[in-house]
Amino acid sequence: MGSKRVRIALVGSAVALAGLLLLLTESTGRRQAGARPPAARGAAAAPAAPAGVRAAPGENGRSELADGLNSPAGNVQADLRIVDQIFVAYRSALHSGNPTGENAEITAALAGRNRLGFAFIPPDNPAINAKGELCDRWGTPYFFHQLSGERMEVRSAGPDRRLWTGDDAVFTP
Repeated sequence: MGSKRVRIALVGSAVALAGLLLLLTESTGRRQAGARPPAARGAAAAPAAPAGVRAAPGENGRSELADGLNSPAGNVQADLRIVDQIFVAYRSALHSGNPTGENAEITAALAGRNRLGFAFIPPDNPAINAKGELCDRWGTPYFFHQLSGERMEVRSAGPDRRLWTGDDAVFTP
């Protein structure tokens, strides 16, 4: 009985977070109605969702948290905020800390390979490359640095596509 209540509460939390993010992005004018983000340069289409993976609740039964990633209407700072909001939703729904590992392992957890089977970012999102890595708007995999269980620094290599140079963009919560 208690397990069922916990699941209901988790689904409710995910729905509330998705709705809040949708309202925030619409109110700032960054979301274009019906627009899908372009595929990251050099990124191949990711495979379909693995069996057992459910999208976090949203329109059409799929998570919309990452829909604005790499959008032409946004910028790298907006992308980094979106990635941070995906981590916030993950921590809230799973009542745990951030996923751990390298980019591909973290992306897999965000894309549904977690104990709830929720996909906070759809596995077929164009920002995920053929290696399963979440990429910035220039097609370079993000660098994730776990500062604590609740804080994840996210780094984009920027237009030069090289990490640790002057054009990197960093989001530190």
